Amino acid sequence: MFLRLVADSFTRRPRRKLLTGAALALGMAIATAALSVSLDVGDRLAQEFRSLGANLVITPQADSLPLEIGGVDYRPANSGAYLPLADLPKLKSIYWHNNIIGFAPSLETFITVGNPASVPETSSYIPTHTVRFLGTWAQQSVLTPDGSSFVTGIAKTNPWWKIKGRWFDDNKHECVIGTKLARELGISVDGYLMVFKTGDGAEESSDGLSVVGVLETGGAEDEEIIGPLSIAQQLSGKTAQYRKLYVSALTKPEDNFARRDPKSMSADEFERWSCSPYVSSIAYSIRQALPGSDVRVIRRVAEGEGSILTHVRTLLWLVTLAALLASALAVGASSAASVIERRSEIALMKAIGAGRGSVGFLLAAEQLLLAVVGGGIGYALGIVLARVVGERIFGAAPEPSLLVFVMILGLAAGVTMLGSAIPLRRAARFQPAPILRGE
Repeated sequence: MFLRLVADSFTRRPRRKLLTGAALALGMAIATAALSVSLDVGDRLAQEFRSLGANLVITPQADSLPLEIGGVDYRPANSGAYLPLADLPKLKSIYWHNNIIGFAPSLETFITVGNPASVPETSSYIPTHTVRFLGTWAQQSVLTPDGSSFVTGIAKTNPWWKIKGRWFDDNKHECVIGTKLARELGISVDGYLMVFKTGDGAEESSDGLSVVGVLETGGAEDEEIIGPLSIAQQLSGKTAQYRKLYVSALTKPEDNFARRDPKSMSADEFERWSCSPYVSSIAYSIRQALPGSDVRVIRRVAEGEGSILTHVRTLLWLVTLAALLASALAVGASSAASVIERRSEIALMKAIGAGRGSVGFLLAAEQLLLAVVGGGIGYALGIVLARVVGERIFGAAPEPSLLVFVMILGLAAGVTMLGSAIPLRRAARFQPAPILRGE
């Protein structure tokens, strides 16, 4: 009988129910879109932030005192300690190996180069410029401990670098040249550089460098030559070693807990910290995997990522709260009008023996049924809206989530009961006699 009363009451006054359901569905649609994007935005933005460059830099622990100004390392290229290249595959064996999307070792040395176009055929080769040569990986295939192959290099750690031409082949005598140095030497793509041994005299090296690209970064690299790491190792005599390693890792924004010193944490706190993809916890794991290394966070990148992600999520939550508040007000207004229209019906139920609890429970059941219907329709509309927003902003639509569906139904029920609380309370307190007398 109770379910029959609820169903009969729900089908009456369809215009009022349709208006309330539409307001509720619209609010739940906005909440669904905001929640779906918010749950997915962390991974999407983390992927987008990798275009900002590496967020971790690794140097030897026994290295000399750093001397960096404006992000540029001014230490002599041949000073300090070095790390073994053979340890790099261990990066793909740490707990957060799936978050390591790229790494690139580097080794700097000085070389003297000459441009054949500027050297008369009748004269001996004369060195023209002594420049910094940055040896690194462009797209090197690394065999990981599990037997798979992982392609990494500067193209992954610094995707924002602009290159005219192409990246060098790691196994050939090729290079890319900074845009400022290219103008100074008068060389372009498909050019050729003679390499001379530095020191006394001007003896030409047996192998020159083919210029396959011109690089523009806006930094010190614009005045450097970038080529295969193996060439830098050969020129500097540091076989199978590197000086610095840049790592690009997917992370989550750091909070106050993430910034705590791991040495001061309890066992449970340390486990929770190490099992969260904070940039500091990933740095800690790398330090354990690479003995003798010093892992530093590039704060201007990591903090910028966290700040932007926090602001975006805050905006989405504010939009969600605004939509829920608007829905609650609409449901409250509709519920109040419905209770006033049904004063006689409510009074008659009380006159034939219905108590306050029975009347309130009946009206609340009607509102909850409306919440389920409106919430379901709102979720369907919200998924469509989330796909549009996701594709327009992040280039990929978030997938439907059962968690979001359950949350939306719960929010719809909560918003409906919150908006209807005052009208339902007033209906439960109606006195039947004055209403039936028409007073």
